[in-house]
Amino acid sequence: MAKVAKKKEARQEAPPIRAAEIPPLEPGDLVAVTLRIVEGDKTRSQVFEGTVIALRGAGANRSFTVRKVSRGIGIERIFPFRSPVILKVEVKRHSKVRRAKLYYLRERRGRAAQLKERKVDQQPRSKPVES
Repeated sequence: MAKVAKKKEARQEAPPIRAAEIPPLEPGDLVAVTLRIVEGDKTRSQVFEGTVIALRGAGANRSFTVRKVSRGIGIERIFPFRSPVILKVEVKRHSKVRRAKLYYLRERRGRAAQLKERKVDQQPRSKPVES
C-alpha cells in the first residue's frame, strides 16, 4: 500500500505535459524530449535528443518517432503525444526535408545522415508602410 501512495505522490510532483503543450513538430526537427524515469522509489528526468523521423496518427492516437545515434548505434523511440512520462519537448533546430517519413536515415552513416538546417523567422517580418 505504501508503494501505491509513493507512486501517486511522484505523479503529483511533476504534472505530465499535455498534447496541446507540445510545440508543432515536423519531420527533420531536432528535438530534446525530457522524460520522467521511475526507478524504484525515486524519480528522475532524462533527456532524449534526436531527429523527428515520423509523425503518425490523429487526435488522441498521435505519436512521433525520434531517432538518435549513440556510440555508433541507432536508437529510435516512439512517443505518444499524450504520454504521461513526457515532461517537456523542446525544438532545437529545423531541417530541410522533402519527405514525410525519414526512414532513409536508417541506412545513412556520418555526413550522409546529416540534414541541412532550415532558417525559421521567430517573428514574421512586417512590410514597410508606403505613404
